[in-house]
Amino acid sequence: MLMRLTKSIARHFGTSTVNPRTVSSVKELHGHLIRKCLHTDPSSMLEVIRWYTLSASNLHKAQFAFDHLHYPNLSLWNLMIRGWSLSEHPREAIRIFNWMCHQGIVGNNLTLIFVFKACARVSDILYGRLVHTHSIKLGFESYMFVSNALIHMYASCGDLGLARKVFDGMCERDLVSWNSLICGYSQCSRFKEVLGIFEAMRAANVKADSVTMMKVVLACSILGEQDFADAMVKYIEENQVQIDVYLGNTLIDMYGRRGMVDFAHDIFDRMQQKNTVSWNALIMGYGKVGNIVAAQKIFDEMPQRDVISWTSMITAYSQAYQFTEAVRLFKEMMAAKVKPDEITAASVLSACAHLGSLDVGVAVHDYIRKYDIKADIYVGNALIDMYCKCGVVEKAVEVFKEMRNKDTVSWTSVISGLAVNGFADSALKFFSQMLREGIRPSHGTFVGILLACAHAGLVDKGLECFESMERIYGLKPEMKHYGCVVDLLSRSGNLERAYEFIKQMPITPDVIVWRILLSASQLHGNVPLAEIATNKLLEVDPSNSSNYVLSSNTYAGLDRWEDVIRMRGMMEESNVQKPSEEIMGVVFLELVMLLSSCLVSFPTNKEKTKMPPSKKTLHRRKRKKSRHCAPPFHISSSLAPQSSPNPL
Repeated sequence: MLMRLTKSIARHFGTSTVNPRTVSSVKELHGHLIRKCLHTDPSSMLEVIRWYTLSASNLHKAQFAFDHLHYPNLSLWNLMIRGWSLSEHPREAIRIFNWMCHQGIVGNNLTLIFVFKACARVSDILYGRLVHTHSIKLGFESYMFVSNALIHMYASCGDLGLARKVFDGMCERDLVSWNSLICGYSQCSRFKEVLGIFEAMRAANVKADSVTMMKVVLACSILGEQDFADAMVKYIEENQVQIDVYLGNTLIDMYGRRGMVDFAHDIFDRMQQKNTVSWNALIMGYGKVGNIVAAQKIFDEMPQRDVISWTSMITAYSQAYQFTEAVRLFKEMMAAKVKPDEITAASVLSACAHLGSLDVGVAVHDYIRKYDIKADIYVGNALIDMYCKCGVVEKAVEVFKEMRNKDTVSWTSVISGLAVNGFADSALKFFSQMLREGIRPSHGTFVGILLACAHAGLVDKGLECFESMERIYGLKPEMKHYGCVVDLLSRSGNLERAYEFIKQMPITPDVIVWRILLSASQLHGNVPLAEIATNKLLEVDPSNSSNYVLSSNTYAGLDRWEDVIRMRGMMEESNVQKPSEEIMGVVFLELVMLLSSCLVSFPTNKEKTKMPPSKKTLHRRKRKKSRHCAPPFHISSSLAPQSSPNPL
């Protein structure tokens, strides 16, 4: 009976799968041994415990059986140490090894390999070093497999110096030795060294496998070593390295980062096995190059989706400025009962901010609080941005104050949000607090504070902040900062000073800067400066119809109808397309959203933007010597900033 059961179990040890028949045979044998009072005999229980340790779900049964043995031999100790070292409770392997040592049993090379594996999994380098010393006394350090386990243990614990010392001291190395060292350096983000070790490996005529190439390709991808990466792909093909799911996913990601989605898709099609990561990597690749149709097709064909799949697709829509689709897909995700993470939340909040979709943004915020989604800095910053762009500044300030950790983006978001919503004093107070707390301002911070100074009419304060950018913080002003200063001076009526500032700019002014000056000149009736700005706009951007429109409006406001006709003639001669309401909306957004300039005339009613009058109408008005000017190109008042209570 005993022999029959033992042979039945032995037939199944050659397979890697556990089937119900094997389970039944082992339990039957275990029961038989208990009935025969042989359950305390080590040799009789060897096969039962061996099978129990092969399955993580049966480790507790193995431990129960092991605890009842009388004087277990080294093979049984090794089975238990190995089983626990591979389980979810690897520290149990260390406990059992201690117990074994206290019993006076000296382990062998297999014992040490399993203990080093357990130390690596729990990052217990102190105990690992003690066992390393023990292995030297026993003379096992020269064993290649023991040294490989030591390299893996030290590298996993972050001590690359000791890992390299063990590696360099080896008399003989195999592929596992090299891979253990390469994986350790990769885990510690020492990617340049990964490439160096691989070159040394090639010089030693050791052929790489899929594990090696996965780490090397990953290092190339992160370092941006495109030529090296291409050489590695050639190496894979020439040496017929098997592209398993892990190497395949790394290659897809590498090509996706480079925008080479055709190559990524080719790798995807060649992979015999794929997992969810494979599909997600391809979606992200197509999203990066803006091919939303292909990304959506892959998403629809996925056999199974996780939160990363949904987030990747939502992010792809946001990056393609299809914010409505991003919000729609998020609603589908919620309907599918997939719990979003902090990255999903930040992505959809960004889409809500661009759409001004306050209701969805508030719903996402409520969901974050209700279901305890990790509200990290990125989520907090996205919430601030969303509330500010939707005009609910008091909620943005509330989120900012609740954030445990803040970065420069957090401060910049709340300062800029307050500034563009008309709360200049509050923005300046936050900026002062930011500097007191030792937070270093960024380029974006200075855009926000310059806007605040422009709104508050603090010309000297604004210029002081501008000059401090490079002098104190080492930040070289960019075009947007120069535009803000021109706005600051123009808004306060210092048009000549604004023009002098433009002439002294170390970089060539762009069209935004000249449009700000033109709008201010139009508002203040400064014809000479308006003509200078007009000529510059037509010189820099002659194909943009809005430049002719702004110039025409300036002349019309001064009853200079000949110049209005001249502008229309120039527009027709240049074959410039007549501006639509959308085109003028773009001009408005350039001035308001980028620089928050209020120098553009806002209508108080819902008058639609109109085209300039025809030549016939202009001649008629001229003959009648009408004192009324042509209607300017107004933008719908629904785009104008709305007032809200002081958030502080």
